[in-house]
Amino acid sequence: MTEKVYFNHDGGVDDLISLFLLLQMEDVELVGVGAVDADSYVGPAAEASRKIIDRFGHAQKLAVAISDSRAVHSFPKEWRLAAYSENALPILNEAGTIMTPISPEPAHLDLLHKLQQTTTPLSLVFTGPLTDLARALQIDPTIEKKIKRLVWMGGTFLERGNVAEPDSDGTQEWNAFWDPAAVKTVFDTQIPLELVSLESTNNVPLTQEIRQHWAAQRRFTGLDFIGNSYALVPELRLFETNSTYYLWDVLTTCYFFAADIVKTKEITCAVNTSSPSDGRTYLDPNGRPAKLIYDVSHEKFFALIDRLARKVD
Repeated sequence: MTEKVYFNHDGGVDDLISLFLLLQMEDVELVGVGAVDADSYVGPAAEASRKIIDRFGHAQKLAVAISDSRAVHSFPKEWRLAAYSENALPILNEAGTIMTPISPEPAHLDLLHKLQQTTTPLSLVFTGPLTDLARALQIDPTIEKKIKRLVWMGGTFLERGNVAEPDSDGTQEWNAFWDPAAVKTVFDTQIPLELVSLESTNNVPLTQEIRQHWAAQRRFTGLDFIGNSYALVPELRLFETNSTYYLWDVLTTCYFFAADIVKTKEITCAVNTSSPSDGRTYLDPNGRPAKLIYDVSHEKFFALIDRLARKVD
């Protein structure tokens, strides 16, 4: 049975690879795409999204909605610049024109109206902040009943997150830190929540071996695209920092499609909205239920990426 999904992303390399992979998934109908000005600059991120749909979308008719949501805490500028390079990749610019249009509505309204109009509950895959969903819920709380499940890359239940900013105590994950109040708005609903958090991706770092694996298969257009895209991400082989790359968003997207590649457990959780811990997610026996990915089959995960990427010509 076909699963209908709305994808909201924030324009990083792994977000754009996630869009590419969603377009290849069998029995998945992508009904909408929103791009947020978070881990990217939204202009090139939205353009790259449109070009990916043109080149790899198998003639699917979509529009990309550009979010006008803005940060409480902005991502580091250095992380956001990759969207410009991704948008300039030759494979995305060979045609010389962009056919996929921009939605006439900002992303939160695009999402809102698709939920209001759907006769079948939609699954939501969010690989960036939850702000557009929170804004849609604030306008019309009844759309909650139109959401089958929310698969979100966000939060962490580790002692340390990946935020190292002067106004943070270091416990947060960036997608939650970008807009802590939005996380609370969503957590306060009954939407079934499935979390890919920082600790979920420990088995899938971006290593030199993985880069070589893709390089060796560059005769496949899709794998060449993936390899070139991840070439924009620094390797940082000698030491780990909060910039060290794990395949957070791609795992989120692949898990949405193939739950058997991971192990999950039931948790109850909450979010802090007070500085300097605003955006910290934590386990709370009185919190909201969620499903947390805690282990990944490295072999199954990368085999799935290979299989989906080989589907394009």
